[in-house]
Amino acid sequence: MRPRTAGDAFVVLFCLWWVLLWLFSIFPQIDLTVANMFFMPEQCVTPARSGQICGIFPYNDDPHMRLLREIFFQVPYIVAVGLCWMLVQCWQQHGATFKTLRARNLKIALGSLLLGPVLIVNLWLKAFSGRPRPRQTDLFGGMLDFVHAGSFAGKCVSNCSFISGEAAAAGWLFCLIFIIPQPARTALALPIAAVSILMPALRVAFGGHYLSDAVLGWLSSLVIFSSLLALSQTTHGRRISEN
Repeated sequence: MRPRTAGDAFVVLFCLWWVLLWLFSIFPQIDLTVANMFFMPEQCVTPARSGQICGIFPYNDDPHMRLLREIFFQVPYIVAVGLCWMLVQCWQQHGATFKTLRARNLKIALGSLLLGPVLIVNLWLKAFSGRPRPRQTDLFGGMLDFVHAGSFAGKCVSNCSFISGEAAAAGWLFCLIFIIPQPARTALALPIAAVSILMPALRVAFGGHYLSDAVLGWLSSLVIFSSLLALSQTTHGRRISEN
C-alpha cells in the first residue's frame, strides 16, 4: 500500500463495507443459505415452538477443529505482544539509529487493533447490535428470531453476532502484510493470508457467525488500518512541507 494510494484505499474499502452491508441486508437468504451448508437438522428431543428447527453444527463439536480455532484465536494477540516489544525496542534507539518509518508502522498496526477489533467491534457493536448467532436462532437449533445484518432489533443480550470479533482480528493480521519489510514479506504473506481467511471461515462453519458477520468483520479492520495509514501519511507529509 504505497503512500499515495492509502487515502484512496480507505475510500474504496469504506464504500465497499457499506455496499456489502446493504447487500446482506436486502438479501438475508445469503446468510441463511451459507449457514445451512454447515447445519445438520435433527429430531427435536424436547417440545419445540412453532417453526423451530432442531439440529447442530457438526464442526462445532469436532475436537480437532475446536483446537485449531483456539490456536488461531490466540495468534493476533500473540503477534500484538510481539509488536509492542518491537515498538519499545524501536523507541530505545536515538538519533541517526532511530527508525522513524518502522516506529510509525508499528503504532499504526497497534492503533488499528485497539480501535477496530477491540473498541469498535467487541466493546461496541457486539455488545449492542443484538443480532443472535446462527446457533442461537430457531432456524438453526436455538430459540431466538433471525435478524438480518445491520439490524439492531435482535434479542441477543451481549457478545452478539454482528460483527465477528475474530474475523476483525483476522483482517487485522492480513493488514500486517503491508508493513512487513522485504524479504520477510514474501515469506510470510501466504501463511498470514491463509490464517486470516481460515479464522472467520471456522466461525461460520461452527455456527458462531453468519457470513455477513465474518465478511464485514474482516473488512472492518482493513478500513480502520487504511484510515490510520492515510492519516499518518497526511500528517507526516504536512510536517515535511512545514519544515
